[in-house]
Amino acid sequence: MKGLSPKHLKSFAVDSYHLGSYLRSPGDGRKQPEIPAPALLWSLVIGQILRECSFHGVESLVRSPARRQLGVARSFGDDCLAYFTERLDPEVTRQALAGVLRQAKRRKAFQGSRFLGLALDGTGAARCQTKGCDLCHPMYTTDHEVLGYQHHLSMIGVVGTGLSLPFDVEPYLPKENEVASSKRLLLRGVNALGHRFADYVVADGLYAEAPFLHLVGDLGLHVVVRLKGNLPELEAQARARFHQSPPSLTIEVDGDRVELWDADDFDPWEALRWTTVRVLRYRQYKPDGTVCEAAWLTDYPPGQVGTRTLYRLAKSRWEIENQGFNVGKTYHAMEHITHHQANSLLMQWLLLLLALMIERLYRLRYLHRGTHPPLSAIELVRRLRLRLAPPQNNDTS
Repeated sequence: MKGLSPKHLKSFAVDSYHLGSYLRSPGDGRKQPEIPAPALLWSLVIGQILRECSFHGVESLVRSPARRQLGVARSFGDDCLAYFTERLDPEVTRQALAGVLRQAKRRKAFQGSRFLGLALDGTGAARCQTKGCDLCHPMYTTDHEVLGYQHHLSMIGVVGTGLSLPFDVEPYLPKENEVASSKRLLLRGVNALGHRFADYVVADGLYAEAPFLHLVGDLGLHVVVRLKGNLPELEAQARARFHQSPPSLTIEVDGDRVELWDADDFDPWEALRWTTVRVLRYRQYKPDGTVCEAAWLTDYPPGQVGTRTLYRLAKSRWEIENQGFNVGKTYHAMEHITHHQANSLLMQWLLLLLALMIERLYRLRYLHRGTHPPLSAIELVRRLRLRLAPPQNNDTS
């Protein structure tokens, strides 16, 4: 890892994942720019990787002696980043993110996985006291008084491969719910990646409705969705049947004992055009005595996906939560409003995903060649930061 540095990371993104043209032309809508777009864009990406997520933090980096080590050609102020992100075309960045994923699949980044999934989930982020943009959604008290405002977005990512790569977000429109936003996100994602890129879609129980399940089927994908109280009859039937029968399979996963029940002959509800519904239920016993239970429905036939594999596909739903939202909010200031303007917020979220994608492909695929253990994300940040010091000229006189 002798050559590990921000400059080497940039060369990796350009040479291995063909991001050179995007970094040169990211969809800059400024009329008469004084600071080149490549300098601003790469500063935002490397700032996210180094966990300097605010515009002021990026400004501090590029105005320090570390700028040359970052691979940034010019210094600038944080107001320049605000003006720049307001005028960036998000579709250009979305195309770049999809292009990296397609290239990753060609380079066999997912070769250890038989099934490749797309996970969908929604969240709230970036609260504020007053409405500042079109993406602000009011939060109400129990007395229906406006308590403040929050931004809501859906996220989609590649899961089930050991390499979680979120690649797009879609803000909720006014008075819109998570599922409606995620439908647009799924359609755009599948069209960008190709209908043969993934095998299944996994989501929480909110998505267990006929229109969403039909949409996934029309896209040529299978679906694995959590079964909760929004389908009370099916849930009650599954609970009653599985309560009276022994587990179909008992396995051990990371020290936990997991009991699995699996049946594929449940009747579909009236609006669902499936001929039958398959339900998987699991009970997970942890070493500390905690017991977790959940049920999932799917259109995968048992002959194509066995019980053990279906359990793994269902569990991949948590990757979008843990490796997407949790990492973004905890380490990359996803909930922080750096500049309160709708397009700027959207671009900040998309560039965060691009930074995560580059960092994970670099750390978990490029640097992890051989038998040594992979670097943790924080260890990579520390090593990159150590490379920011300018070279010392030793006085040999």
